[in-house]
Amino acid sequence: MSFFKKLKEKLTTSTQEVSQKFTEGLTKTRDGFASAVNDLVYRFREVDEDFFDELEDLLIQADVGVTTTMDLVEDLKEEVKRRNLKDPVAVRDALVEVVANRLQEDESDRELNMQDGLTVILFVGVNGVGKTTTIGKLAHQLKSEGRSVMLAAGDTFRAGAIEQLQVWGERVGVPVIRQTEGSDPAAVVFDAVQAAKSRNMDVLICDTAGRLQNKVNLMKELEKVRRVIEREVPNGPHEVLLALDATTGQNAMVQAKAFKEATNVSGIVLTKLDGTAKGGIVLAIRNELDIPVKYVGLGEKIDDLQEFDPEQFVLGLFGDVFEDKNEEALTEKEDTNEDLA
Repeated sequence: MSFFKKLKEKLTTSTQEVSQKFTEGLTKTRDGFASAVNDLVYRFREVDEDFFDELEDLLIQADVGVTTTMDLVEDLKEEVKRRNLKDPVAVRDALVEVVANRLQEDESDRELNMQDGLTVILFVGVNGVGKTTTIGKLAHQLKSEGRSVMLAAGDTFRAGAIEQLQVWGERVGVPVIRQTEGSDPAAVVFDAVQAAKSRNMDVLICDTAGRLQNKVNLMKELEKVRRVIEREVPNGPHEVLLALDATTGQNAMVQAKAFKEATNVSGIVLTKLDGTAKGGIVLAIRNELDIPVKYVGLGEKIDDLQEFDPEQFVLGLFGDVFEDKNEEALTEKEDTNEDLA
């Protein structure tokens, strides 16, 4: 039994709906990358260096990144040697296991660092990645879990950002602390912290600027906001979540490295994963930055922000394509091999 079939058998009624969201959200990546891997497998009669070279190309095209691709292929070669695998189909299934193993980390790393009292979550990320929308969706999710949530409109520089967050607050039914456009973001966050404390809120989610005159000014502004939170809330902020647009591929990696240096990012929220054929960026982020992917955006609906689940990701990336094509492709391969014999 293949590894991803074993994963499917583990699905419970409660996880089937989540699994479906991952399957639908990863359609573009699956149709591109996973289908290409399948085609590669059935073009080769044996596993050789040409096979691995083409696999490397496919991984890089899926935005897995050169470094992570080399690591994955090296792991795969070791697994092939250890298990004495000869059939490309078996190697393909071993690849699924290698990918899954790369994504596995302590479950606690993926969970939000929720506190008994006030939990402060600081959101960072450049403009246009879906940061404010993601804040609204996360607020909805946390409120649905029975928590009281407040938002802080700390992006006072982008035109319309305050109003956008206000709309989300009204849609979700949570209060928004705001000032006028151009106000000091740190002052807005200070007011929000005091309001959250006085109202005994469970969670305060702070929006921040995504662009100033230059990178240095932006990072200094974020550090100023962070200092205010640290001063007013014990051990705060409890999470610094970086929103990245999955459709930007390796450019997202550049952003992640810059923010990691300046803001001590504790988790990644990968938005618009449903809109790209290069979902391999998830692997690159985990492998090269050692920052857990905590949430992924798998659609435009308010409940399409999902906690990242490595097993669901692997099923969504590989499962249906491999299962749908497996029997037909094996028959074609056997016929081809007979003709060549």
